[in-house]
Amino acid sequence: MSELSINTTQNVNINFKAASVGERMLASFLDFLIKMAYVIVIFSVVFYLLGLSEIMDKMDNWSQIAIVILFFFPVMIYTVTLESIFEGQTIGKKLIKIKVVKIDGYQAGFGDYLIRWIFRIVENNMLSGLIGLIAMIVSSKVQRLGDMAAGTAVITLKNDININSTILVDINEDYIPTYPLVIKLSDNDMRIIKETFQIARPNGDFETIRKLCVKIETVTGIKNQSGIDSDFIQTILKDYNFYTRNM
Repeated sequence: MSELSINTTQNVNINFKAASVGERMLASFLDFLIKMAYVIVIFSVVFYLLGLSEIMDKMDNWSQIAIVILFFFPVMIYTVTLESIFEGQTIGKKLIKIKVVKIDGYQAGFGDYLIRWIFRIVENNMLSGLIGLIAMIVSSKVQRLGDMAAGTAVITLKNDININSTILVDINEDYIPTYPLVIKLSDNDMRIIKETFQIARPNGDFETIRKLCVKIETVTGIKNQSGIDSDFIQTILKDYNFYTRNM
């Protein structure tokens, strides 16, 4: 399985495992089955049981096309919609435990998912997806053309990890949080914060820790109440786990 090195804005490399071609193809196949199930239901219920097909026979071609597009539009936007809602995952990706991320360390956004979706249409219509498959096989980061254009990659979440390599930290049952606004951050943000902090603190890299604090304050609107950068970041990690552990 290929290693994917993400360079964060703090110039810290974080290593993930890129999802394999097989995992990506299996996730796509599961998504395909879901879309086909939707199509079958629509055809069976709407077009036949409700008699829409008979009504459409009396319409002109443009009206027929418009109705077909209306009912099958959810299939067309399935991928870009779910990836935007579930932060880089479709139902298939969730089941296979893989996820789309930016290779610069940021959380991918709608624009990135849209670029991937547009290129998917192009790739699927070029030699029946063979172009995208070849691109993933050749790419060191297992990227298809859409990933390359959007600056994204797909990582596997099925790593053998412990608490030190996740966003989780130990907190007591009676822990009292300090910064409620920490929930503005995402799991990906917290993973980057923890990884960066764990690398910078043992090396005495106080400049990176200071930049990390400033970034947290800028994004969340939180003000450091302790005055000590290391204590502030540790509190941020604990507070995030406190507010999200039951979500």
